[in-house]
Order: sequence, then structure tokens, then C-alpha cells
Amino acid sequence: MAVEEKEKKEEIVEEKVEEKKKGPLLKWIVILVAALIVVASGVFGWMYLANKRSVEVAATGQQLPSIGAIWRMDPFIVNLMGDNKRAEKYLKVVIQLELSGQGVIPELELLRPKLRDSILDLLAEKKYEDLTNHKGRQRFRDEIAIRVNSFLTGGNVVRVYFTEFIIQ
Repeated sequence: MAVEEKEKKEEIVEEKVEEKKKGPLLKWIVILVAALIVVASGVFGWMYLANKRSVEVAATGQQLPSIGAIWRMDPFIVNLMGDNKRAEKYLKVVIQLELSGQGVIPELELLRPKLRDSILDLLAEKKYEDLTNHKGRQRFRDEIAIRVNSFLTGGNVVRVYFTEFIIQ
């Protein structure tokens, strides 16, 4: 009987040793499977959201904003009047016009002297205070667009950009 008990104890010890050997391996397999599940769900989630966004864009017909033809004017350098009706500051501004189409450019080239004269007249009316804030500069852009559009027959100015705007 003692021999049988000894053999049973040895079998139990061998089983425990085998379980200990399998334990770390099983633990790593479980960790690896869990990591794969997390990575796979992240990838599929990203693909789902990216596909959903592209379908929404296609359905709404959204496109990237496009910029029409750009026409650059020569720089303007003018005196800005102060409160006492004397020239106090100088303004240098470079204006670029976004147009409704390429066909407007030849017409603008022909009208260049008239346009410069009209914009110079507009600038002569401006005071330093009129152009020092965003609202005043936006109003100035709008006035330029209205004046230029009044001369055009084959298209129009969509936007006015100031690529240089220096007051000294």
C-alpha cells in the first residue's frame, strides 16, 4: 500500500508540474488572442468610419472648395488721412482678385488703368482708423469688389484678397 500511495503522490506531483508548464503558455496564448481582438476591432472600426464618411461626402455632393482664376494688381501706395485732414500714415496694399472664370482676365487687362484709378479714388477717402480693424478691411474688400464688378461685363469678382497690407 505504501508503494501505491507513493505512486499516486508521484502522479499528482507530475500532474502539477505539467500544469505549471502549461500555465505560462496558456496565459501568453490568452493575452495574444485578446490583443489580436483589440487590434482587429480597432482596424475594422476605423475602416467602417472612413467608409461611412466617404459615403456621406458622396451623398451630399460636397467637394473641396475651389478657387477660381486669380488676377494680381500692382501694389498701391497711398497716404491715409488722419483726423486733422493731413496725411499721417502710408498704406501699401497688394490686391488679388478671385474671378468667376478665366475669361474675365483679358477684360481686366484692358480695364487695368480704369480699375487702378477707381481703387485709388476709394483709397483717398479712407482714414487710418477705417483700415485698422478686421471689419473695416472687410468693408474695404467689399467696396473694391463692387467697384470692379461695375466695370465688368463678362464675369465678376468673387473675392478680394490682400496679399500685402502694410500701414506705416
